[in-house]
Amino acid sequence: MNEFVLIQKYFKKLTNNNPSALNLNDDVFFDKKNNVVVSSDTYIEGVHFLNFRNPDLVIKKIVRSSISDLYCKGVKPKFIFIGASGNNISFSKKNLDLVYKSLKQEQNKYKFKLSGGDTTKSNKTTFTITSLGYSKKIVQRNKCKNKDDIYVTGNLGDSYLGLLLLRKKLFLRNTKQRKYFIQKYYMPDLPTKICSKLIKFANSSIDISDGLLGDLTKLINRRKLNFRLDLKKIPISSKLNNYLVKTNKQKINFISKGDDYQILFTSSKYNRKYIKSLFKQMNQKVTLIGNLTNEIKSNQIIYNKKLLKHRYNEGYSHNFS
Repeated sequence: MNEFVLIQKYFKKLTNNNPSALNLNDDVFFDKKNNVVVSSDTYIEGVHFLNFRNPDLVIKKIVRSSISDLYCKGVKPKFIFIGASGNNISFSKKNLDLVYKSLKQEQNKYKFKLSGGDTTKSNKTTFTITSLGYSKKIVQRNKCKNKDDIYVTGNLGDSYLGLLLLRKKLFLRNTKQRKYFIQKYYMPDLPTKICSKLIKFANSSIDISDGLLGDLTKLINRRKLNFRLDLKKIPISSKLNNYLVKTNKQKINFISKGDDYQILFTSSKYNRKYIKSLFKQMNQKVTLIGNLTNEIKSNQIIYNKKLLKHRYNEGYSHNFS
């Protein structure tokens, strides 16, 4: 069984008398009465990050991926709590100095406060980060509607190419290009500017952590809708596009591998002009990539007006067998 079946089978019933848990169908806890929003994520060496050889970069990656859960709900993170496990090598004085400097930089950049946590000794390095913010409303998953437009902020795919470079699955001779993609993997650009505006136009939203297609499927969930996406419209950077052209690789294999941390949201088509104007005003890239409909029997990806028939990546999922 995968992580989602596990949650539905074993844990969902335990939240029946707790509406703030949102049926465990979202990435956050939302106490509407007290305006409290909480998210919690665990990161394990070898699973969520390759190793701890670059502790200053790893801590930035996991902090940003954690607070991204709040930003995509329309909530600014105010406090974070860090649980950390490691050994005398991973938690050496040198590494801890680097972690401290990076956390201080992230606090200054995103205006949250480190407020507690826990430390334990273990052979494998792991972190659990709890993020907390306040809001009267949030944009939930599973609230999308028939004929909603599908939007995504920023660009997709750079992070995946960075991961391939780190795994030595491919090589780039150009040092600047190599540095660019690796930096996108470790330090994703969170679309923080639109956070407080999301509630005005988004029917549903999620951050892209496991991959565009997989996260879009989670966003729709049980709404009895399917998506239709235009592959040519899915945004990628000029650097990734140049790489694909030079290597003759397919775009479809790069845009849904995860670790992008852009916001994926749906909105009524009547909001198109408002969204275009608002994002232009904030200098934040956003792209209309498709729509939701109940008129088709399965999800579709269109390229040059033709339906792609080959199997495409549905995103990352933890499996337990």
